[in-house]
Amino acid sequence: MKSQILSLILLFSLVLVFEGCFTKKGKGSGVPDNGQLVGVSPNARTSMNKPIGMVYVPPGTFHMGPSDEDINYNFTARNKQVSINGFWMDATEITNNEYRQFVWWTRDSLAAIELGFFKTSQNGDTAVDWAKAKNIKWNDKGTMEKLNKLVLAPDNRIYNKIEIDPEKISYSVQGFDLKEAAKRENAGKPRITFIYRYSQKVYPDTLVWMRDFSYSYNEPMTKRYFAHPSFGNYPVVGVTWKQAVAFCSWRSRYLTDFLERKKYAVESDFRLPTEAEWEYAARGGRTQSMYPWGNYYLRNKKGCLLANFKPGRGNYPEDGGFYTVRADSYWPNDFGLYNMAGNVSEWTSSYYYEGAYNFQHDMNPDVRYNAKDTDPPLMKRKVVRGGSWKDVGYFLQTSTRAYEYQDTAKSYIGFRCVIDLPAQLRK
Repeated sequence: MKSQILSLILLFSLVLVFEGCFTKKGKGSGVPDNGQLVGVSPNARTSMNKPIGMVYVPPGTFHMGPSDEDINYNFTARNKQVSINGFWMDATEITNNEYRQFVWWTRDSLAAIELGFFKTSQNGDTAVDWAKAKNIKWNDKGTMEKLNKLVLAPDNRIYNKIEIDPEKISYSVQGFDLKEAAKRENAGKPRITFIYRYSQKVYPDTLVWMRDFSYSYNEPMTKRYFAHPSFGNYPVVGVTWKQAVAFCSWRSRYLTDFLERKKYAVESDFRLPTEAEWEYAARGGRTQSMYPWGNYYLRNKKGCLLANFKPGRGNYPEDGGFYTVRADSYWPNDFGLYNMAGNVSEWTSSYYYEGAYNFQHDMNPDVRYNAKDTDPPLMKRKVVRGGSWKDVGYFLQTSTRAYEYQDTAKSYIGFRCVIDLPAQLRK
């Protein structure tokens, strides 16, 4: 009995010694010092929570293009089989409340800089002190007087009320142009060649409600749609394609800052969906269907309209909404996405070119062009999908293409974001 116990003790000691030889770490490297190739993992946790308000769109193959006759004979969308990788997508269009978080974050950060609300980290970096920035008293006259660079000039005030000037609320967009860096002719160029930085005004253009419709009374929407809490869960409109891109940049930065504080791996960036991704998501796995809910009609068997659009010859309120409706209205498609047809049209990242379907790849097809302000209007066209509350039923079809200029805002165009993350994330 004693000999068996001694044998077990000896065996356990050998295991500990053996394990210690292969788990001893080199100084500061985190790599086992055992002379073997074991690989190095980034010094960060790789799991994160599921993105709030987003659903996973699994990878798949579908026929991109018309599922019915091209009644306009445009021939700008030829039926083509393509494959799409999986991604996460906002279940609804970005709402006024969600976009307002971006506007207020930008406003607060600019105000904090003006008021000198900074803090210095242990490594000497200086950043905005958000504990103070979030407590800025915007109704305090003394505080507002210190924000001369952000408020309306005296000549622009009504009853001498000091208010923030929306034209001065700009977000600094910064990033790295991977598409340009990947070009063969750009090989060897310094990194700074592909870094872009520009300032983008973020406040939505509320005057679009009046500008888009001549001889039409829409002043109440101009005054209230973005400002009144009743419209908080309605899709944001009046944002240009460039503002939508700035929102994606901010949302990525906002998440990245959080992940770095929690020592998670920074996994991906938010962006606008490509045209192919948008159509694939809108179909909800129904390859040859005309609408997100299937074929062939805009009403269900009870006669109820299935989306927010312009029924018949203009019976706007028949579908339940005169203008836009809540972003989570009507039934979602089979992927769990709401209003992929109707309500508001949606920006995509793709450049609108009539012949794009003829040459783009059948794997994650994408045609992009980052137009400069000096480029002609033809180069500023971006694909818009989904149809809106003011469109007839044809524009609700999942394959219908349309476009708008990247620096133009409309009362019927919004957007939603996607992000490339693994399918399995923590709840």
